[in-house]
Amino acid sequence: MSWFRDDALVGGRWVRADRTIDVENPATGATVGSGARAGAAEVDQAAAAARAAHAEWSALPAVRRADHLDALLAELRGCRDELVEMTVAEVGAPVTVATAWHVDVSFDILASAARHARTYPFVQEHGDLVLHRRSAGVAALVTPWNYPLYQLAAKVGSALVAGCTVVHKPSELTPLSAYAFAEAALRAGLPDGVFNLVPGTGPEVGAPLVAHHEVDVVSFTGSTEVGRQVAAAAVDHLARVTLELGGKSASIVCDDADLVAAVRWSVDACMLNTGQTCSAWTRLLVPAHRLDEAVAVAAARADEMVVGDPTDPATELGPLTSGAQHARVSAIVEGALARGARRANSETTTPATGHFMRPIVLAGLPVDDPASQQEIFGPVLVVHPYRDEEEAVRIANGTAYGLAGAVWSRDRDRARALASRIDAGQVFVNEADYNVEAPFGGWKHSGFGREFGVEGLVEFTELTAVHL
Repeated sequence: MSWFRDDALVGGRWVRADRTIDVENPATGATVGSGARAGAAEVDQAAAAARAAHAEWSALPAVRRADHLDALLAELRGCRDELVEMTVAEVGAPVTVATAWHVDVSFDILASAARHARTYPFVQEHGDLVLHRRSAGVAALVTPWNYPLYQLAAKVGSALVAGCTVVHKPSELTPLSAYAFAEAALRAGLPDGVFNLVPGTGPEVGAPLVAHHEVDVVSFTGSTEVGRQVAAAAVDHLARVTLELGGKSASIVCDDADLVAAVRWSVDACMLNTGQTCSAWTRLLVPAHRLDEAVAVAAARADEMVVGDPTDPATELGPLTSGAQHARVSAIVEGALARGARRANSETTTPATGHFMRPIVLAGLPVDDPASQQEIFGPVLVVHPYRDEEEAVRIANGTAYGLAGAVWSRDRDRARALASRIDAGQVFVNEADYNVEAPFGGWKHSGFGREFGVEGLVEFTELTAVHL
């Protein structure tokens, strides 16, 4: 597949746009591809195509929709190597991260959606009451640049098996994997108009798409600021909205935990995808009497991390995805240092070319400092001490966000009880595995609605109660 594109997929055919946007490799600065810079006209066409295809698609039995998704997944698996290569090139993700956390997990997510389509009771009988879960209609899927394929999979699998037809708007920074997905959909024989792709900018494509009168449900992942704008635009025509927004997640290390293991694991979780993960554990909370030890362990792990060429399997952190993001993260760190933060780890050099940044561990900040309250979206960990569990919970819950978190204790029951008090959509206990069946989403300014599992499927349905 060519990585230089100037088209949108509308109703099963490619429609050329007059303008394009270059895709930069953030590790080298080289132009590695392009995407269409579509506009409101293409949005209108795609929404109309999705509406025209909806009646037939939603009328298919769910198991038939699952068959289509399985065929699409088979096509995607067939181009796995290229998807990994694209992700390394457009996101800057290290090849090991791109393989495991961008591409392979996306396959798992799509396979999960297909399984749920075959088992979920779309019709439920309760005596003289029958509940019908039906397609919510045309879905607008708006995805960010940090995990482009993963975020698309999180939305599109559930939407399609629920019976929705979709219009997808990827980030203009990372459209390549969306093009690969669209090409796979065509090869798999997905009916025309069921999946439509309209690349472009937020103002030119995203805004008219979420406000479009033909759109019945909007699923958006991005910043809290833009999420508010999306919700306002969608509610104007009473579309359903699912928002997966920012985070400032805390990892709480209890006084009985294996501190070295917990801190090192927390650093790794914070720095995954060069810190460009909404659910990253960016605040580390440790017992006050072990603060110095914890900071030293975190700093040592950060200094060990290999930053550099994302095509090298030894690399742990690649570049930030754009120059603008590098500038933003740098400004937040510089502000924290000016306010008295201490950088606990070394300041070593990074490659001269590309948007690289070493992992940073900050200590000595109050819990209400902007660096401890705002989502930084870069490789920055802030460490805070706490006196007792009550204070740990207050600090963990003391931000506008509520997306994820972690609790570390040798006593599993203690950890479980503490985790249940965290105001977040997802909390991990010790070294718990990531699970694509677990519903994902946030509290407070981290958004509303859920992705993955049965809960993710239900987000794309409407309910009809039939009284007999």
